[in-house]
Amino acid sequence: MLYRTVAKPIFFKMDPEKAHHVVIDGLKQAGSVPGGTMALRGMYGVAETPDLAVDLFGLHFKSPIGLAAGLDKNAEAVPGFSAIGFGFMEVGTVTPLPQPGNEQPRLFRLPSDEALINRMGFNNLGAKDMAARLSLQRRREIPVAINIGKNKVTPNEEAYTDYEKCIRMLYPHADFFVVNISSPNTPDLRNLQHGSELKSLLNAVMAEMRAQGAKQGNSKKHVLVKIAPDVSDAELEFMVDVIAASGISGIIATNTTISRENLSHARAGETGGLSGRPLRGRSTEVIRSIYRQTGGKLPIIGSGGVFSARDAYEKITAGASLVEIYTALIYEGPEVNRKLHRGLRQLLRQDGFNHISQAVGKDHK
Repeated sequence: MLYRTVAKPIFFKMDPEKAHHVVIDGLKQAGSVPGGTMALRGMYGVAETPDLAVDLFGLHFKSPIGLAAGLDKNAEAVPGFSAIGFGFMEVGTVTPLPQPGNEQPRLFRLPSDEALINRMGFNNLGAKDMAARLSLQRRREIPVAINIGKNKVTPNEEAYTDYEKCIRMLYPHADFFVVNISSPNTPDLRNLQHGSELKSLLNAVMAEMRAQGAKQGNSKKHVLVKIAPDVSDAELEFMVDVIAASGISGIIATNTTISRENLSHARAGETGGLSGRPLRGRSTEVIRSIYRQTGGKLPIIGSGGVFSARDAYEKITAGASLVEIYTALIYEGPEVNRKLHRGLRQLLRQDGFNHISQAVGKDHK
């Protein structure tokens, strides 16, 4: 209640991007002072329960609810986010070279639709900065995925080199990787999802992952692909076939949408990717299609429009093993994780399940 009654009204009077930086800076400071993360954990932490803990990709997730990429772009606040109830988080999207992103304003709230529109354009400090920052975070509370992308100036035919560079610089610091080829805010990026470009890119990514694993003597680290919701059935089927054949470990479904259906807010016409409640149905449809096509053999992380435990559970029963939030954190505050955790446990009991894994893909059985 503290967030909704005190902090949110203040934040929502601020420019959205400024409010974003205030949150990141606050969590960064809390994570760097003695007792800071303990205080956050006391206010917003979620106790691990056996029924919701997940083991996947060789990692242990205390909760199936994670933080999607885009909020902590430079891995500045990993300890802070780790203390407020997430089971995992993505940092990034990060590119090999720093880049400022698109011109401001580039982030817009749509309160009547419980949505956001962003056209940030992969603004970040670059892979070298992120590697240095993560190298200082010796003790990690939750798995951290690094979401990687290409620089805006890199042509698509050379995009694979940017993903390779990110993997080389960041391999020691990621628990797993996410290949972002689905943001609508980098020109032509989504074209990498289709045809021979997708096959070539994923072959290069997997080759680099194997090379870095061998070089550093580590067990295999996993890599997932984040896909767009704005694809036809035929395009989705092709993408999933290519991803499954490539050796990629899983799919995150989905990124933001360029659709503007059924929106009421005056800002609905802004260019960029839409996240939040309006994306819930479509992202769940994509999850259901992927699970059906792969027979549940390719793990899925569901992302898009999760505000309630019922929203998260719908994605799990459609086929997702883990779920991410982003926009709900902006509208609901850090209390949302306790609400989701409590609600998921109740829904499991109602369906007679003892563990969250029993609910994965329930709609197909």
